[in-house]
Formats: sequence, structure tokens, C-alpha cells
Amino acid sequence: MIVDCAHYRDGRRQHEGAMPLEQAAARCRLGGFVWLGMFEPSPEELSRVREVFGLHELAVEDARTFHLRPKAEQYEDGTELIILRTARYDDEREEIDTGEISVFLAEHFVITVRQGIASELHEARSRLEARPELLKTGSASTLWAIFDQVVDSYAPVVEELERDIEQIEATVFSGAVAPTERIYFLRREATDFYRAVHPLLAVLGRRLQSGKSTPALLPYIRDVHDHLLLVNEEVAAQRDLLTTVLEANIAVISVEQNKINLRQSATMERLTVLASVFLPLSFVVGFFGQNFEWLISHISGFPAFLALTVGGLLLPSLLLYAWLRRRRGHLAQPMPEVTHPVRREEPTLTE
Repeated sequence: MIVDCAHYRDGRRQHEGAMPLEQAAARCRLGGFVWLGMFEPSPEELSRVREVFGLHELAVEDARTFHLRPKAEQYEDGTELIILRTARYDDEREEIDTGEISVFLAEHFVITVRQGIASELHEARSRLEARPELLKTGSASTLWAIFDQVVDSYAPVVEELERDIEQIEATVFSGAVAPTERIYFLRREATDFYRAVHPLLAVLGRRLQSGKSTPALLPYIRDVHDHLLLVNEEVAAQRDLLTTVLEANIAVISVEQNKINLRQSATMERLTVLASVFLPLSFVVGFFGQNFEWLISHISGFPAFLALTVGGLLLPSLLLYAWLRRRRGHLAQPMPEVTHPVRREEPTLTE
């Protein structure tokens, strides 16, 4: 879909509204340049633009493909293809929406192909139209306007990522366990964002060193490069910080797991002691429950029954008490200090 198509000459837009492709191609021969803006065009629309403006087939194929990294290509006919990644933070989903802008730059025309919802260029066009002194420099001025808007759109994304990272960091370093999936998700987003920002430094750097920009545009391109360098440093620092937060969260999870294991061990110890206490009772119940014939022939009255019962309970209880007391005293003994013998050094002969 063609969003806008305008002819610029002498620093001004020559008409209102968009124009057909054939008329735009004819205006290229009248001086100045034509800026054609397209949003998610169909293959048929791209093929038509290629025929009208004589674009290289490989360049059009690149414009159809979604790339992970920005890049710049120079073709034999003088047309330059620059691909940029755009980014926008969605507050409701707390995610980064990405897009792509493919810029076909020639002396007499500029064609921008946008992919994704985070690739709006209306503000860049309006900003450039308000600077006639830059429009007079030619089609390269559109590249500055596009670079400037894309890099400016990175700053809110960096701020929102920083806010999310601070929330996760506060949770982890307070001793609580943060959702590991959320940390991995943030790190993946920071990595994808870094892939959009970092390669663009090389594209802008080559633009500054090649001398393709006019002296009037060089300070503006250099200013965009400085802003991009700052964003790149912040995104790289966020990636490193998320790695540290992930390691700290794993350490917190390990501490919590150790606490659970200690509580389980203490519970098992209490259950073991309780089971040991009931052992004498089990012995007495088992003795009197399975020896009816022996009881009838050996227990003649209540005193004998009482003696066997109390003795059967008291003797195991005393043995259990003695064993527990001995075990507690053994655990309370301090560990012996390990002393190392002092090795005496033998004197050495000196000349």
C-alpha cells in the first residue's frame, strides 16, 4: 500500500497529496527528488515499483524479507539499500514490538518500505518538510530524518526495559524468588533489541566515512550517531545486568531449596524420635497379644502382671534414654583442631 508519494525541489514539496507511480517517475527528471512511502506492500506492488523505478531484483527481494540485523548494500546502478530495525514498547503486554524499514536511496528518488506496526515515518517526513535548508541538500536528507526518528524511538524502549529490570532486580536482591521465565523473557528481548541497535552503528559509521553526505548534513548524521552510541551502551549494560540477575535468582532458588531440605530433615528426625518412643509400647502390646498360653501358665495374679508390664516398659525406656543421651553428648563435642607440624627449613649455603 502506498502511504504517500511527494516530489521535493528547492527545499519544498511541490504538490499536496500523493501521486501515481508513473507521474512520480516522470517528476524525477524535473529536478529534486521523489519520496515514495509504502507500508507492507504486496509482491505485485513491489514488482510494479521495481519496473517503474528500475530497482535491482536482489534489492527488492531483500525488502520483502524480514531481517534480524540492519545492513547497507550498494548496487551498480548507484542505488543504495539501507535496512533498519525499529522498536516500540507496548505497555499493556510489557513487550517490545519490532518492525523494519527498507530504504532505496538514489539521487532522484527515495523509496521506503515499512514492515510492522512500529515503523511509522509520518513524523520524519513532517520534520524534514519543516527544514527546507536540509531538503535542499537532496535525497540524502531523507535518510537523516529516518535515522533520527528511528534512533529517537529507541530511547523510550530503553527506559521501559530499565524499569522492568529494576523491578526484577529488587525482587531478587530482596531475598525473594523472581519468576525465572520472566528474566529469560527480558533477556531475550534485550538481546533482540541489541541486534537492532548495534549493527546500525556500523551502517552510520560507514555513512560518515564514505563522504556521501553533504557538509550541511554531516553534523546531523554525527549527532544521530552519538545518540545511537549511547543507546548501544545502555542496551549492552542491560544485557549484562540481566545475566547477573539471572545468576542471583538461581542462587536464591538454591538457598530456598536448601531451607526446604533442612526442614524436611528436621521433620524426619522428629518422626524418628517419636517412633523410637513408641517402640517399647509396641513390644509390650506384641508380647501380651501373642503369648496367651505362656501368660496363663506364668502369671498367677495382678502383682506378676504389673511387674512384667512395668518392667517391659521401663527397661526399654531406660535403654532408649541412655542411647539418646550418649548420642547428644557425642554431637556436642567440639571438633578437634587439625594441627600441622611446622616444617623447619634447612639453612642453605651461600657463597
